[in-house]
Amino acid sequence: MQGSIAHTAQKLEVTVAGDEGSARLDRVLAQRVPDLSRSRLKALIQQGQVAIGAVPIRDPAYHVKEGDTITIDVPEPADPTPKGETIALRIIYEDDDIIVIDKPAGLVVHPAAGHETGTLVNALIAHCGASLSGIGGVRRPGIVHRLDKDTSGLMVVAKNDLAHQSLTAQFADHGRTNEMERGYLAFVWGVPNRARGTVEAAIDRHPYAREKMAVRAGGRAAVTHYEVRKTFTGRDGKPVASLLACQLETGRTHQIRVHLAHIGHPLLGDAVYGPHFKTKASQLGPEAQAALAGLGRQALHAYLLVFEHPRTGQVLRWETPLPEDLLLLESTLEAAR
Repeated sequence: MQGSIAHTAQKLEVTVAGDEGSARLDRVLAQRVPDLSRSRLKALIQQGQVAIGAVPIRDPAYHVKEGDTITIDVPEPADPTPKGETIALRIIYEDDDIIVIDKPAGLVVHPAAGHETGTLVNALIAHCGASLSGIGGVRRPGIVHRLDKDTSGLMVVAKNDLAHQSLTAQFADHGRTNEMERGYLAFVWGVPNRARGTVEAAIDRHPYAREKMAVRAGGRAAVTHYEVRKTFTGRDGKPVASLLACQLETGRTHQIRVHLAHIGHPLLGDAVYGPHFKTKASQLGPEAQAALAGLGRQALHAYLLVFEHPRTGQVLRWETPLPEDLLLLESTLEAAR
């Protein structure tokens, strides 16, 4: 039996042949759609652009069956050069070299698959024009570090190459020989056994869920320090959650989220690293349950940023308070104390 393939303007349709039955989805598509690279196909799968019947299949390792009809929606290629967009920014500080902002939750830092517009980079281009450092490439001008889409808080952006090189070196050093500090406030399930502690565990890509990170032997070294700031009791009067202040000694993707989940204290609202803790919400009071349900993100805020000014060498320090959604969560958790 020979499978068939039909093309429309923005859609590809593949019928699985007999000798392809039980094969991985990504491998079948890589063989049958040679015009798209394997990485592009994988991205389309993970973005929900690939379906069997009317059901999106987001797992590249999904095993297809003979006769399955696979549809691939291929969006128009995006312009590789981001355009400026008028997006409100909360600017904490700005001079000719740097700009410090308080990023809101929900704002993606730079364009990527699935987020080609509406990013911090688009806003910065509109605000700064051509003055941003080009070292990061056209997709990441001025970006020397990043926060997850749903993490709020302080970021610094380089407005020229001198600033970019200096800040990149400071972030790579993470305060070992300079004044760099990055502090986060994290609401987590449970209370660590120690008031202060350090999580030192290597991080790498998750072996099966490639959009996630995981603690893995042989991964990149990662160190997170934490201190318990507050504890919160549940409806039964027993500790149910806590507020931690975390400081990074390294800067791995999802580091705080992965490390805190690894020690059994995932972030409240973290659907990626703490889904098995959702039932704990029943231990909260009704107002705290409502605040958590309405949060829609992990309860993590980058409240502290310290670094040396790239031109003057002056040590600059900023702190920013919790945003309204986390203030509401905190107040409702405290109400049950």
